Amino acid sequence: SPGNELKLEGRKLIVNTLRVGYEEDGSWRVFGLRHDFHPAAKVQREDDITASVVAPASALTGLSTLNSQPSTGTASPSLKFVENCEALLFQRPDDAIHRGYDKQAEADMAAPGTFISNYEPLTAADARALIEDAVGFSAYTEPMQRLIRASASGTPPAYFVSSAHPRIVDGKPTKNPRYLQVRPDVANPRATALAALGQRLHRRLAPGAPLHTPVDIVVPGRRNNPPEPGVRPLCVFNPIHYLELPELFMEFISSMTGKSPSTTGAGSEGALTKGPFNALPPVIDLNATLVGLILTGHDVFVSAAGCVGPKVRVDHDVSLLIPEVFSRMTAAERSAKALLEQGCLERCTDLDHDGKPVLSSRLGYRITSRFVRIYFARVFTHPHVVFTDEMLRPELQDMAIFAEGMDTMVTTHKRVAESYFADGGIHYACPPLRALLTIMAKGEYEGHGLDAPEVRALFTREAMLGSTWYRERLDAKQKSEISLWEHHVKTLEAILDEPVYKDVVTRMALKPRLAHTKEELTRVQSPAYRASLHGTLGSQPL
Repeated sequence: SPGNELKLEGRKLIVNTLRVGYEEDGSWRVFGLRHDFHPAAKVQREDDITASVVAPASALTGLSTLNSQPSTGTASPSLKFVENCEALLFQRPDDAIHRGYDKQAEADMAAPGTFISNYEPLTAADARALIEDAVGFSAYTEPMQRLIRASASGTPPAYFVSSAHPRIVDGKPTKNPRYLQVRPDVANPRATALAALGQRLHRRLAPGAPLHTPVDIVVPGRRNNPPEPGVRPLCVFNPIHYLELPELFMEFISSMTGKSPSTTGAGSEGALTKGPFNALPPVIDLNATLVGLILTGHDVFVSAAGCVGPKVRVDHDVSLLIPEVFSRMTAAERSAKALLEQGCLERCTDLDHDGKPVLSSRLGYRITSRFVRIYFARVFTHPHVVFTDEMLRPELQDMAIFAEGMDTMVTTHKRVAESYFADGGIHYACPPLRALLTIMAKGEYEGHGLDAPEVRALFTREAMLGSTWYRERLDAKQKSEISLWEHHVKTLEAILDEPVYKDVVTRMALKPRLAHTKEELTRVQSPAYRASLHGTLGSQPL
């Protein structure tokens, strides 16, 4: 019979659950969480535009013991730091249509001064109708309830927005609701300060000492889609894949994405491929990204969004779950080498379907049921049922769609790589990228395929640090710094030589500035400065 609580020996049993995707009929796939599970505190600090730098670890002090190579436990030779360039985050709160489900979105949208797009403008009469629906109204969180009560009184403003009521387009709710969210680390400065203080105490750092917080894991997400009219399938990934650098950069180069609910198509997209964001050829950014990943030595894992195979829709449920899993793994456990030795990763191999090759080796390595049993067990009570064999091996859902999805990837790799030959970007590519672009476009490089040891050796740290092209990047960086400081010296000396600028010279203390500038010029001209660049990105020699 229906009930609302369960007791065992007089003790109430409480079960927390988490949605991980949908059944084919649209119902939720819901699984029980461990009784000792508490969600990780995840603070989003960036969205689309980020500044980053790579610095040699030898130049830094006060680092955490977490900043080490997972496979060896030794300090990483170089560390990457990122900083957000945006004050607001452009959010699409898809799940806010379910009242009370997205508590953060409801709190943000109920706050005054929020920029909101694609939501229905509601009136006082609409607010009173929402309140009269007592059950539906009670599902809202308190901030949204307060907003609706205030709007029901009829006092200005004349319109308000409910998080559960996107704008109606062509008779149905739009799939592209948006709002601008104040960055959580800015909106809650006390929590941000406490997090920094906790790290200081743990590392025993003085209050005035710099607190370095480098990147310690790289887990990009990718969107997948099943076949739709006019849209080819891209649903060949299971929830987590480990990609070595050649396969990873095929992904980065193509910037490939499945169809999003908020867009009209799929294919190669993303900021890297959009000219208005960057006037430089995109290969310049790819060179720097590759150098940074080789220097920092991160094992990169790719997580799935949208769907896992053609029959299992997951939206962003997996994307939100991955941080919970990786935050409960040590650096040693996150080592791809260790995971391979444990049988937690399996290599994707090329297949044949209907007499045609399926180049599924470009998917790298994917998690196995053993990974799920060991590491997802830190979140779920019965992890083995969360990801079925058909989700871990999407080809089991439909081999024909899997083969077509791989063809979508390979043809996109070829098409995008050919554009680097057409626009001349190939001439600026560093040797590893030049080899990879050639293989993507033409199938081989100097007679070697993607699996050739000669090709894969180009992506090792030893090969890069000993290469001429990396030394040229460091030389180019020193030359640009010398040119910059020579320009500063020349400009200041020109001002000091003009009597008309006498007051400016005194007021802005330009003579001490000139002395400092000359010291900096001497510093960047020195062999010591050139040596200090070892382990940095350097600069693109043009």
